[in-house]
This record gives sequence, C-alpha cells and structure tokens, in this order.
Amino acid sequence: MAVQDRQVLDEKPTPLPFKEREDTKALAVGFLFSLSMTFLIDLNAYRLEKVPHLPDEGPLWYYWALSEPTFWTRLSAWVPYFCHQVAHWYLIYYGQKHIQSPTTKLQPVHYVCLALNGFFSVLHFVQTHTMYDGLAQEVNVTTPQVAVIIMLIWVLLMENYRRGLFFGKPGPFLSRDLIHFARKYHGFFFSWCIVYTFWFHPMEGTSGHLWGFFYTFLLMVQGSLFLTRVHMNKWWTVSLELLVSIHGTVVAFQQPFPGIWSMFLFGFLAMFLISQMHGLGLPFVFKGLIVLLVLFPAVLIYSSKPLKNLSEPLRIPMIDYIGVYILAGVLYVIMWCCGNRRKSI
Repeated sequence: MAVQDRQVLDEKPTPLPFKEREDTKALAVGFLFSLSMTFLIDLNAYRLEKVPHLPDEGPLWYYWALSEPTFWTRLSAWVPYFCHQVAHWYLIYYGQKHIQSPTTKLQPVHYVCLALNGFFSVLHFVQTHTMYDGLAQEVNVTTPQVAVIIMLIWVLLMENYRRGLFFGKPGPFLSRDLIHFARKYHGFFFSWCIVYTFWFHPMEGTSGHLWGFFYTFLLMVQGSLFLTRVHMNKWWTVSLELLVSIHGTVVAFQQPFPGIWSMFLFGFLAMFLISQMHGLGLPFVFKGLIVLLVLFPAVLIYSSKPLKNLSEPLRIPMIDYIGVYILAGVLYVIMWCCGNRRKSI
C-alpha cells in the first residue's frame, strides 16, 4: 500500500462543529416544537373555561378533572398513555441493542422516537379538547411529583463521579458498579416519569401547566435523543435540571401558602451551588460570582421572614441527598437480585 494511502486511512474524520451536527439540529428543532406546542396550549386555553370541575378541596386535591367522568373519558387518557409508554420503552430497548456508542449522527430509531413523541403530543392536545381528562382522574396527585423528584435524585446519583455530589467531591459509599447500573437502566425509569406525568395532566393554560408542559416536552426531546452526544452535553443537561426551579417556583405561587415559592426557588438553586455547577468546568472566580448572585437575594428575602423559615432553602437539598442514598440502597438490592438470578441460570 502506498504511503499516501496509509495516511488517508490513518486520518481521523474531523469532528463537525457543534451547530452542524445532526443531534444538535434535532435538539434545536425539538426545542422549537416544544415552544410551539406550549404556545398552542396557551392560545386555546379559553376553550376549556366551561369544563365542569368539582370545588377545589386543598393542596392534595387535583382541580383539573371532570366533575362527572365517563368510561370513554377515562379510556381516552389510559389507552394512549399505555401505547405511548410501551412504544417508548421498546425504542429505548432497541436503541441500546443496536447503537454501540454515543453518536452525533441520528439513527433511524431517533427519528422514530421523535416522531412518536411529536404524534402523542398533538394527540394529547386533541384529547384534552375533546375528552379533557388525564390520568389524574384515577391516581393520586402526588404520584407525578414523587416521580419527578426520584428522577432528579437519580441524576445526582449518576453524576456522582463526573461532577461530585458535594462541592465537586463524590459522595461516599457509591460504587462505580452502582453508577454504571444506574446509567444503563435510567432511560426506562425516566421514560415512565416523563410519559406518566405528561398524560396525568390535561393541557390546561395555567402558568403552572404551561411551564410544566414546556419542561415535559423538552424532556421528551431529551428522551428521544438517547445515546447521542447532545443527550450527554453537560450544559444542556444542567439546563434541564435548572428548569425545575422555575417550574417549581411558578407552581408554588399558585398555592394558598404565602411565601412558599422562596423555598422552592432557593432550594433548587442551592442544589445548583452544591452539586450541579461543579460539572461545568467553571473557573473558581465564576463559581464565587454565582454563589453571590444566589445568596444576595436569598439573604434579602429571608431577612424579613421569621427565624423558623430560615431552614426552608435547605429542605430540598436535605430531601435530595438523603434520597440519593435511599435510591442507591434500592438499586444495590436490585443489582444483588439480578446477580443472584444470573448465577442460578
């Protein structure tokens, strides 16, 4: 073989610029689709003003459900949810079997998954305006909240060795085998969290619903781009984590408890300061500036609150970090059971 031919074979392909990659283009299109669907929900919210509801009975009551549901209104939510869920699980399984390593080039399964989530997004809009009810008619209002909390805790666990759990330092007693197991199977659990939450709510036009659906649309885009480089992009993933602080704060404003919004806002921002920002490779000076930008308004707001409220910003971090070790314990048990099962076969 000629020297020139060997040089051509030995040369590695030049990586495409970030904005020219197929996975980043898909993310951009998905972001625009998410915005468009959110605007569509908002523009048509007035059509739902006459939907009959039962009187609101407090924070554990879900108001946005029909006062007199029927067999068909229930079926209109559960059948598409089931189809959406099973199809998405299958596509994740298929992707794991056929995509050997993360790629910037979209595979057919990615296009199918994007189309699937887009189809069910439009279908849910139509279903809301014809039948209205989501899964909330049958299940407890806390279930989607708990699902999302576990999903966020799972992310903390998966990122333990990349960005650390506490100020850039990995949390103790969390083995690399455990992290590998959590990464390998997170897609199936996250899929359930996202699709279940998506079909739980009707596409109402309150500020909480709009932010919630916008966030869920983005998560579905993320869930469609599994095993791509953009799926693991640190700036994109931390942005998804930070969006929870906006959604949680907006929903808290709608609650009948004055001032509770600050617990959600500064609680989630505390998570960013303690864990999330340390995976971005920021210089120490930038980190210090971000800390000041968060602490200054927090001190300003909590200086006018009673002493008993000063622990509010720490409640969400305490729940999340305790949750990491509870989740780790559950996954350790599952790993042990799976290992013993393989040995017995």
